[in-house]
Amino acid sequence: MKIEELRKKIDEVDTAIVRLIAERLSLAEHIGCLKRKQGQQIEDRQRENVILEHIREIACKKGINETDIEGIYRKIFTTSKSIQGAIVAFQGEIGAYSEEAAANFFGAGIQVKPFESFEKVFKSVERDESQFGIIPIENSIEGSISKSYDLLLDSTLKVCGEIELPVSHCLIANRGVTLSSIKRIYSHPQALGQSQAFIKHLNCELIPTYDTAGSVKFIKEKKITDGAAIASPRAAEIYCMNIITCGIEDNPNNFTRFFVLSKDDAPPSGHDKTSVVFAVKHKPGALFEFLKQLAINKINMTKLESRPTRQKPWDYNFYLDFDGHRLDSAVKETLIQLEDYVIFMKVLGSYPKARFKARE
Repeated sequence: MKIEELRKKIDEVDTAIVRLIAERLSLAEHIGCLKRKQGQQIEDRQRENVILEHIREIACKKGINETDIEGIYRKIFTTSKSIQGAIVAFQGEIGAYSEEAAANFFGAGIQVKPFESFEKVFKSVERDESQFGIIPIENSIEGSISKSYDLLLDSTLKVCGEIELPVSHCLIANRGVTLSSIKRIYSHPQALGQSQAFIKHLNCELIPTYDTAGSVKFIKEKKITDGAAIASPRAAEIYCMNIITCGIEDNPNNFTRFFVLSKDDAPPSGHDKTSVVFAVKHKPGALFEFLKQLAINKINMTKLESRPTRQKPWDYNFYLDFDGHRLDSAVKETLIQLEDYVIFMKVLGSYPKARFKARE
C-alpha cells in the first residue's frame, strides 16, 4: 500500500476519533447537567480510576504504551470536567476559602462568581445567574455564622450539599516587608479571631475586612509596606505575595463547614443529612417533646442551635441537623409528627453528608 493510501486511512481514522471524542464529551455534558441538578460533585476520582484501569487493560492487549494512553485520557477528563463545570457564586475575592471549598466540592472545572456579600450570593442563585452558591455556615473554633443562618431562613433556596474545609492561616505581605515592620494586619474578623495568640505578640492595629483574600488583594493594590494580611496560602500564590509565616491559627483543628445552595436539594444517597429550622409552641416541655419524638423514631440529631427570631425580643428559632433524607420513610413520618409541637417548621434541605478529611 502506498504512503498516500495509508495517509488517507489515517485521515479516516482521525475523523472517526474526533467524532467519538465529540460524542463522549456530549455524554459528559449530559452527566454534568444531572450532577448539577442533584448537587453532586463534578469531579469523581473513583470513576476516573475505574476508566483508567479499563483503558490500561485495553492498551496492554493492543500493545500500546499504558502511560501514553493514560496521558491522553487525562486530557479528555480535564476537557470533560470543564464542559460539566457548574457556575458557583461565593462571597469574597478569588483565593477566598469559600472559593477553595467550591473547587474542592465540584472539581477544578467550575466557573466561579465572586460577590461582596452573602446576600448577593443568594440573589445570584435565585435569579439563575449561578447554578449554585456556597456559604460558610460554621467554624469549629468561632462557631456559627449567624448571617448565613438568617439568610437561609428567608430564602427559598435549598441546601443541596456540604463540605468541611481545613483552614490554615498565613501572614502575607508584599515583597520586602519584614515581620518587625508590620504595624497593621488586615483580614476577615473570623480569621483575626482565629489567630489571636499569634497576633497579640505583634502589637499591631487590627483592621477587619470583608474577606481574607480581599485583604491580600488590597495590600497589594495599595502597595502597603507596613501592613500584612491573614489569608490562605492559595491567596498568596494567586496574588504573587510573600508568605511571612504560615500556620498561625490558634488551633490546628480549625475547620469551616460550608453549605452548597441551589433551587433544589439533593436526591437520597443513602448517607444523608437534613437541616431544618423551627419554633416550638410556647408551653412547658414543648422543645423536650419535639426532641423526644426524634429519639422515639431513632432519628440521630447531629446539631441543635438557637437563634433570635429578629421579630420579638427573647423569641428564638431552633436550627437542627439530623441524619437521614426528608424523603426517607422514617424521616418523612417524623417530620409530619413534629408538626404537632411547632409554630412553624421549614426544611432547609437534605444532602449527602460531607466526607470528612482530617488535616494532613
